[in-house]
Amino acid sequence: MTYVFNFDVIWANAGNLVGGLALGLALALVAVLIGAVIGLIVAFAAVDGSPAWRRLAGGYVTFVRNTPLLVIVLVAYFALPELGIRMEKLESFVVSLALYAGAYLTEVFRASLIGVPVGLTDAGLSIGLTRFQVARLIRLPIMLRNALPALGSTFISLFKDTSLAAAISIPELTFQARRINVDSFRVVEAWMAASVLYVSTSLVIAAGLRRLERVFPRF
Repeated sequence: MTYVFNFDVIWANAGNLVGGLALGLALALVAVLIGAVIGLIVAFAAVDGSPAWRRLAGGYVTFVRNTPLLVIVLVAYFALPELGIRMEKLESFVVSLALYAGAYLTEVFRASLIGVPVGLTDAGLSIGLTRFQVARLIRLPIMLRNALPALGSTFISLFKDTSLAAAISIPELTFQARRINVDSFRVVEAWMAASVLYVSTSLVIAAGLRRLERVFPRF
């Protein structure tokens, strides 16, 4: 039996697919911004903190990186309400994704912090800057520039991970494709459309990030 392609249902639902794509991008962007803040705090704690803070930072990174994101999402949405912590679907997913991103970005920022030349830190201290000023004015800008490629890769990965939001019925791209599949039984067309949108968007993001990298000088 020969499969006959029919993309009419895709064109009829193009608005829903594009809307789901936009929602996925928004979820990834919010999550990576929150995750970057978490990652910065934990990375500085891991590099400059006391032994206790370093152990806490290491425990957070180890636990989250070794737990599947889907498990974190399901725990946040279904298990936490049993403990009295209630969040809406979007909030619980963003929190889950941000915590997941924070663990990976901690390692990215930690490696970049270690790569900052010690002489620059010593020079800042020698002219009277406090350690906080050295961290904010010298180490942080250099670290962020050095971490930019990995930060971009993490954002693309998080964008693709937003497909897991369909597990709690958030209407992002995967959810919309699955709904087309269920309603019309156009399995191949639905997932081909979703794949094309994911791949093309990821390529555009990657190209934009490479252009951004060329704007900032290397250290």
